[in-house]
Amino acid sequence: MQSRVDLAVIGSGGAAFAAAIHATTVGKSVVMVERGTFGGTCVNNGCVPSKALIAAAEARHVAADAGSRFPGITTTAGPVDMLALIAGKRDLVETMRAEKYVDVADAYGWPVRQGDAGFAGTPDAPVLYVTAADGTVETIEAAHYLIATGSRPWAPPIEGLDETGYLTSTSAMELSAVPDSLLVLGGGSVAVEMAQLFARLGSKVTMLVRSRLASKEEPEVSKTLQEVFADEGIRVVGRAVPTRVTRDAGTGQVVVTAEVSGGEQEFRADQILVALGRRPATEGLNLDTVGVNTGDARQVLVTDQLRTSNPRVWAAGDVTGHPEFVYVAARHGTLAAENAFTEADTAIDYTRLPRVMFTSPAVGAVGMTEKETVAAGIRCVCRVLPLHYVPRAVVNRDTRGFIKIVASADTGEILGLTAVAADAGELAAAGVHILGKTIAQVANAWAPYLTMTEGIRIAAKAFTTDVSKLSCCA
Repeated sequence: MQSRVDLAVIGSGGAAFAAAIHATTVGKSVVMVERGTFGGTCVNNGCVPSKALIAAAEARHVAADAGSRFPGITTTAGPVDMLALIAGKRDLVETMRAEKYVDVADAYGWPVRQGDAGFAGTPDAPVLYVTAADGTVETIEAAHYLIATGSRPWAPPIEGLDETGYLTSTSAMELSAVPDSLLVLGGGSVAVEMAQLFARLGSKVTMLVRSRLASKEEPEVSKTLQEVFADEGIRVVGRAVPTRVTRDAGTGQVVVTAEVSGGEQEFRADQILVALGRRPATEGLNLDTVGVNTGDARQVLVTDQLRTSNPRVWAAGDVTGHPEFVYVAARHGTLAAENAFTEADTAIDYTRLPRVMFTSPAVGAVGMTEKETVAAGIRCVCRVLPLHYVPRAVVNRDTRGFIKIVASADTGEILGLTAVAADAGELAAAGVHILGKTIAQVANAWAPYLTMTEGIRIAAKAFTTDVSKLSCCA
């Protein structure tokens, strides 16, 4: 079989759908190719299922903890029926996959091919071969091609790890029982979310972290998460580099040997979860054949306009090695299609990109950190507002966390905002709109009382005012 279209999209996740929708909207023909489960990472084994399980674990934790926070409230939390919890998660995923992906593709009318895609031809005349499960091969010729194949969990070459076996963020969300004990390798967003999730479901969790928790964020984030995790019984071992993994034949437990602060220690648990990052999924695409350059991690190298080294091939989402957020992938997809089929030459801009870790309390940030401003040669001033100065946090009886604002010392322009709070994601979203404004503008802006976003205004006032002497709303 042979097809000719305007845009051939490899993948079916957020980047793929955004590109296909935009191309279809401007009257271009599209075909989508998927080799695995339709819908990509986010809906199948990323954002949607993980946040659903995190919400469930939060509900159990609140039930166990509410009595200590609120006088007069008595609650209990029983053991977890993991099979039922995972079944509920699967139902949610299947529903969202159908509504947000299968039904949307049907509504727009682009065809979907199930099979393995690989480039052939030459850099000047690229074609795509799609091999179905039954061996049937279809040749697709397109004016433009979009690589949107995403990424997958990655594990480093640790001695004995592959032979012993390990969980990833994907397989951990399919467990039939809560492990009695769990070792988590890593300290980034996936690691901290998974560690707290399983601790709240009943596991005894130990984290082995090379540097500090959330090391790319402000140091205040790491300190707060460390304190929260300690309160919840999660052990965090810093400066830990795993060197060997084995399994104890007598107990069946995993044994991890690690270098810790110059010495060697052993850690044991029923399961080990490796959360040390992801790598782009580019194997089998034959990118060299059509002159598409890749980087050291096999990421597809792109310009700020999402062009690859082949002018007819574009890439979007995690496969580019750019920030691994589904909303980045979606913006990439739209931008790539726009640049491919119009006179636009629009560049991606991450200046106001918000980022969130779905711990409890959550971590939300946008813009530059204090360290980044200093590295950029910008004179900055900062204020860190503890949450006990935010009325919403006080009435919630949860003042764990802070709001930090980084501003230019010369202009007062706000350059970055970081928060650890119950609604830190919403604070980061609000922060998108205050970047570039001055401290004075935000301090004098309207803010509804007893909202967490009021804390942004209070943090701005902290640059010129002793907030301990403020009355409510003052």
